[in-house]
Amino acid sequence: MSESLASLLETIGPKTAYRSLADLLPDAAVFAVDGERNIVHWSDGAERVLGFTREEALGRLCLSSIRCRTCTLGCGLARHREIEALPLDHYRADERWIPTKKYAKAFFDEAGGFLGGIEVLIATGAPREEESARPDRAPLPPDVEEFHGLVARSDAMKQAFQTIRNVGETDATVLVRGESGSGKELVARAIHEESHRAAGPFVAVNCAALTPSLLESELFGHVRGAFTGAVKDRKGLFEQANGGTLFLDEVAELPLEMQSKLLRVLEERVVTPVGASRERPVDVRVVAATHRALEREVEAGRFREDLMYRLRVVPIVVPPLRERPGDVDVLLRFFLRRFNETGPRRVESIAPETMRALLGHRWPGNVRELRNALEYAFAVGRGEELLRTELPPEIGAPSPTVAPIPAGASDDEGGERERLREALQLEGGRVGDAAKRLGMSRATFWRKRRRHGL
Repeated sequence: MSESLASLLETIGPKTAYRSLADLLPDAAVFAVDGERNIVHWSDGAERVLGFTREEALGRLCLSSIRCRTCTLGCGLARHREIEALPLDHYRADERWIPTKKYAKAFFDEAGGFLGGIEVLIATGAPREEESARPDRAPLPPDVEEFHGLVARSDAMKQAFQTIRNVGETDATVLVRGESGSGKELVARAIHEESHRAAGPFVAVNCAALTPSLLESELFGHVRGAFTGAVKDRKGLFEQANGGTLFLDEVAELPLEMQSKLLRVLEERVVTPVGASRERPVDVRVVAATHRALEREVEAGRFREDLMYRLRVVPIVVPPLRERPGDVDVLLRFFLRRFNETGPRRVESIAPETMRALLGHRWPGNVRELRNALEYAFAVGRGEELLRTELPPEIGAPSPTVAPIPAGASDDEGGERERLREALQLEGGRVGDAAKRLGMSRATFWRKRRRHGL
């Protein structure tokens, strides 16, 4: 502290300085507690944000006026010592709830005894009426939208929701583009639920999981005797989805021969089962998905250009989770509620260091990785608080490094293909960042990636 500041504080007094600073934050509740957690200061902003007057709050246990409603996000100043930007919901005096972010600092004596603390709650939204008494049933904040199992606060996802609503009114073919684990199948299901086909079947198939020899029979069906083992007629997925929606996941993995047959089905709306001589009409809405850029697959000769345009009538892009960090805490709350319902463990709070690790992770596996991380924590832990040690080891850990490829190294010498693949995985598919990690230009990375078929 400078001598000028020390002189100023000595002149006006630390109490006046603290109170003045607290009252300069009109949209924040600033308060202080003593070692017994009784409130010893209650700012004007605290009255406005939480609804309790200074007379009602001073001298009383903090829990009587600071009533955390979003139990799934926790607190515990004396235990955690410092809290920064922790999302919390609180009950006001009028029984409405208000979303906040909490900042707090605890103070201790030389023996480690808790002396008290200063806390700041910054309102991040307007008060709302209570909709449920159960903490795990707490309504989502007003800026969050839940849509057919998808939950988002980000504008990019909300825009995707609106596109789904609009395209649901038509029978247009849709191509969903997004990284693995980003929720492409949920988007496809939402399109189905928003359409006039909602009462019909929703049939999904992962094109990458089937061998080329099985694909034709799976998609179009077969008749008895068409091949060894075909002991009876079998409807393909197109016929099974008749009157509804067929979701073709990882459509870029289809072999070229199957692509030409799929194109004909999309254009003619008929299928010919393996071994059959007559066509069968189908009334199916097709939604396809891929994590690959089809334009590059076309350039590489691995995907038909005419099929790309036939599938991509309406493109919908699902952004990766790292590009919508505001959705992470919302998804945490959403999944916590689900896991609490299924038991046997029930989590009532998340330790601040755990929350920081979750919010700071880049989530290369997207929403699926987030859900799996919480499921892991529920499985290995047993207490009511979610601890940092219960998260998978990679959550909050320093980013792994990949050694740069030596200049002039051959494929064998540098293990080039594996290094490219690993760098892409670590950077969540971002080519520029992967190239930087390997110490090469973006153009060089693209050229090597294409040569190795990555």
